[in-house]
Amino acid sequence: MVANKKLLQDCLPVYGKNLNNGPDLICLSHLRWDFVYQRPQHLLSRFARDRRVFFFEEPVYEDGPMRLDVSQRDCGVYIVVPRLPKNSLRDEELDTVLLGMIDNLFMEYEINEHVLWYYTPMAVGWTQHLKPLAVVYDCMDELSAFKFAPRELKAREAELFNRADLVFTGGMSLYEAKRNQHSNVFPFPSSIDAMHFAQARSIRDEPEDQSTIPHPRLGFFGVIDERMNLELIASIADARPDWHLVMIGPIVKIDPADLPVRDNMHYLGSKDYKDLPAYLAGWDVALLPFARNESTRFISPTKTPEYLAAGCPVVSTSIQDVVRPYGQLGLVHVADVAEEFVAACERAMTEERASRLVEVDAFLARTSWDRTWGRMNELIEDIVEARRARKESVRLRRFEAARASSAPEFATAGD
Repeated sequence: MVANKKLLQDCLPVYGKNLNNGPDLICLSHLRWDFVYQRPQHLLSRFARDRRVFFFEEPVYEDGPMRLDVSQRDCGVYIVVPRLPKNSLRDEELDTVLLGMIDNLFMEYEINEHVLWYYTPMAVGWTQHLKPLAVVYDCMDELSAFKFAPRELKAREAELFNRADLVFTGGMSLYEAKRNQHSNVFPFPSSIDAMHFAQARSIRDEPEDQSTIPHPRLGFFGVIDERMNLELIASIADARPDWHLVMIGPIVKIDPADLPVRDNMHYLGSKDYKDLPAYLAGWDVALLPFARNESTRFISPTKTPEYLAAGCPVVSTSIQDVVRPYGQLGLVHVADVAEEFVAACERAMTEERASRLVEVDAFLARTSWDRTWGRMNELIEDIVEARRARKESVRLRRFEAARASSAPEFATAGD
């Protein structure tokens, strides 16, 4: 089964060739662009400054005909969403359909030179026919350890390691786990847009849905899923009924009915990235209450430096990439048992703010998403230039061979 070519063409406006400097970047992602603003958005919006970036999401199954939706965000990134009829495809047919869709995308947008950037190894099967100048695997997490991970994910990741020119990891623990699987693995831990979150230090106006919640407030923002230690947050709420826990973010892969409910627990739902500093401004402590399990073994929470930049004292469970370096440097309090976690929160609330912020700012000055993107771009450009040079060398050798084989004819004609 193949995608309906006319149907795809009808839904793809033509914007012409890439007139920018860099080769087009095609990102294959298991995440939705509009879900939570995190690492992919920070990096790819920066790449979009000098090239076209296409963010190809996993399919959405719905009523209606097969089509490929393409829309552009203010940052310049094109969001590509395959929309497929419900129950219309067997698993073995999906790769064929997606292959046809990405081929039509390349044709309609006149994509020629390009870089493939993978977040999901599951896309390898329907993109291996493409001829990129470079292949990047930005390995954010150990996806095979997540709830509902496809059973073939590890095999697809092995294929991706064989094809990739560069492997980036989202943290040091993940780097240590992957560094022997590829010759070009580079750690790029969670970075920070410090100026954005530092706004929280001076914001005074409370968001309406948080303004009536009493202090002390202990807050969390992020995806609420199987990585959250629900027993821990319930124990904190029970141990200190005068404290109020503010939980911001979408609930994913767990039943909302399983969330602990207390009078001093407040689930405020998802918030826009631009509004997060206003919520952080009203917190007395920021929390990283992750469970210690296989799904959190290699995580490097982006919110750690974001909390710190906002000026919040931070308490976390002993996630490896939080303990090292933040816990070791005394920037984050670390505890796992409920009683110890509560005690850590009490200490965090009594910290001397001015001296803590001096240490925090000195540490955060060493990193930024601009720096991370810049270094990644340098590594990619090295691969691209080397591949272009090899292609040019092959072209010149073929030209010389063709000229040599035709030299007698030219000589006769010249006489």
